[in-house]
Amino acid sequence: MKHLSILVPKGENNLSSIVGAYKIFSRANMYWKEAGRAALFNIQLAGISKKVDFYDGLFSVKPQVHISEIRKTDLIIIPSLNHNYHEAVKENQSMISWVAQQYQQGAEVASICTGAFMLASSGLLDGRSCSSHWAAEGTFRNMFPEVQLEPDRLITDESGIYTNGGAYSFLNLMIYLVEKYYDRQTAIYCAKVFQIEIDRQSQSAFTIFTGQKLHGDEMVKEAQAYIESNLHEKISVEQLSSLFATGRRNFDRRFIKATGNTPVEYAQRVKIESAKKAFETSRKTINEVMYEVGYTDVKAFREVFRKITGMSPLAYRMRYNKEAEA
Repeated sequence: MKHLSILVPKGENNLSSIVGAYKIFSRANMYWKEAGRAALFNIQLAGISKKVDFYDGLFSVKPQVHISEIRKTDLIIIPSLNHNYHEAVKENQSMISWVAQQYQQGAEVASICTGAFMLASSGLLDGRSCSSHWAAEGTFRNMFPEVQLEPDRLITDESGIYTNGGAYSFLNLMIYLVEKYYDRQTAIYCAKVFQIEIDRQSQSAFTIFTGQKLHGDEMVKEAQAYIESNLHEKISVEQLSSLFATGRRNFDRRFIKATGNTPVEYAQRVKIESAKKAFETSRKTINEVMYEVGYTDVKAFREVFRKITGMSPLAYRMRYNKEAEA
């Protein structure tokens, strides 16, 4: 039988991702037993404290085992954290080291949402792709510049390390892991029981783009402000670099390093974020919104909108503004 360790870190973390992981894998085990097969995993909540309180003591979890008692595990699940990432990393250094050690011994590791901060602190994500909650993008890039953050992706799977996007999208990662470890039929069964949309691959439609501002490059901050203040204009990179009296290649390099986007990508994201808000809150037509954010070609606007959100402008408006479709 394989061993699954669902971690319960010290400090603020998210109870739902611990309970959800436990319930889905427990149900997968039960499904196998009902089919006459042995349970695949011995599932344990593992921690470094006897008890961890959640939501000002309203709930608490008592880990079943201290991580020091686990010599070898097969799969580790790191739950999401609640905002205070620096403190969580500091409080859980022994757990982070244990995760790295277990990975070196052959364990696979999955982080849920902002649990990626703990995983990245282990060094295991250096040079690898990673996802997390879109709202934590700026802080994550600032803390871990050596990690290839891909905030639009719902799930990453690389060398036995899995990460996923934000909040309750962890349910999709659990179904993905169930299919990987059990089989497709078990994944479908669990998806139906827990009513989870199977095979979802992106969190783009849920992203609220605010731009990475947690960097120290004042020129790039000014350029970001200029882009955001001139939504209606079609601004070229040559214009921007000239405006800030620097060469295009140097401007591009600094912008990408600071924000994680090229200047063109950044301008597209700002424009599409404004378009999304218009679709959510007004009865404006697609053409009206398109012109307001500086596009004149319907085909180009639709292509960029779909690339960033994973949906067409019409599908987005139908999902988030029922009054406009009435």
